[in-house]
Amino acid sequence: MLLNSSPSSAPALRESWLLFILAAIQFTHIMDFVIMMPLGPQLMRVFQISPREFGFLVSAYTFSAALSGFLSAFFIDRFDRKYALLGLYLGFTLGTLACALAPNFSFLLIARVLAGAFGGVLGALVLAIIGDSVPEERRGAATGKVMAAFSIASIGGIPIGLYLASHASWHAPFYLLTGLCVLVLILAWRMLPPMREHLLHHLPQHPGQVMLTIFTRANCLWAFTLMVTLSLAGFTVVPFLSPYMVANVGFEEAELSYIYLFGGLATVVTSQWAGRLADKFGKKKVFMAAALFSVVPILIVTNLPQVPHWQAFVVTTLFFIVFGARFVPAMSMITSSIEPRLRGSFMSVNSSVQQLASGLAAFLSGLLITNAPGQDDLIGFGTVGLIAAFFTLVSMWVVTKLKAVS
Repeated sequence: MLLNSSPSSAPALRESWLLFILAAIQFTHIMDFVIMMPLGPQLMRVFQISPREFGFLVSAYTFSAALSGFLSAFFIDRFDRKYALLGLYLGFTLGTLACALAPNFSFLLIARVLAGAFGGVLGALVLAIIGDSVPEERRGAATGKVMAAFSIASIGGIPIGLYLASHASWHAPFYLLTGLCVLVLILAWRMLPPMREHLLHHLPQHPGQVMLTIFTRANCLWAFTLMVTLSLAGFTVVPFLSPYMVANVGFEEAELSYIYLFGGLATVVTSQWAGRLADKFGKKKVFMAAALFSVVPILIVTNLPQVPHWQAFVVTTLFFIVFGARFVPAMSMITSSIEPRLRGSFMSVNSSVQQLASGLAAFLSGLLITNAPGQDDLIGFGTVGLIAAFFTLVSMWVVTKLKAVS
């Protein structure tokens, strides 16, 4: 069965199915990345590694995704979007299986590099397909639906993954994820239609010309700058949120799943609201409001002392809400900042920029955060919060320079 693209098909139904499949792909891709964060305390204990080495484990995925995203920009727009998506997703599935089979830290590090090589481009292609298939006036809502996969991963995937890790081993979540990837891969192969619209009216350009066009347009450069500032405003904090909650706030490893459960339940709704509000009131206005408000929970969560768990849940839930509320309109604006014929290459480069910036953010956090002498407590997380707040404010200035093209 394929999603029929004939005139007799209902456009709304075709779009809904397309967004469902893209959201399923995004769910597995995001879960593969974010599951590393709550597994941090267990991985540091099992492999006897420091926070710095754990930060490098997270960064390995993002650095690999950055390199592959840049290289794919030279050719990604020359292919049918469907078959490019299926090829990348197959590689990502194999990379996730390698993570599940990893017997030691070194093997896991290599497996994360492999998963990142395909996963980084995969996320960019999903957004490029949204940009090609959904009109700009509905693109915010569509982006919000697909980005809600992060929340769904937090609600279901991360708690289940943590439960399996606590009661079996840290390998178990990756085995589960591999199984889901196989099911989604079959669904995408059977149901996605060919997607060649970006090839119909434009002859393929020389890869060098494509890259020259992208890197000489001021609007593209502002989009990349926005991506960098957002990454530094978020991924300096996220990788060490779970280790900090265990070491400083007093959570047990098994209790971490509740942080992601509550945050996910909230953001699965608020991310879609953010998309609809962005379409209604303007993407820049919604981004500005969300970014400004996000400074407060960033500063609180990175300086949180030992408090009752319910207070920690309120703070972390607010953190996840504003994290998604600013990211949805931002990605919608970035997707709209380039015309369709260059969108795949542009989004691949943007993914490369995002992953590189995220990797640098995690690496920077790993340098700043250390264990207190003779204690398990982590120190330096408050400094990381100040850095994240600073780049949040910078992103608000950068977004004023960005213009919608299509």
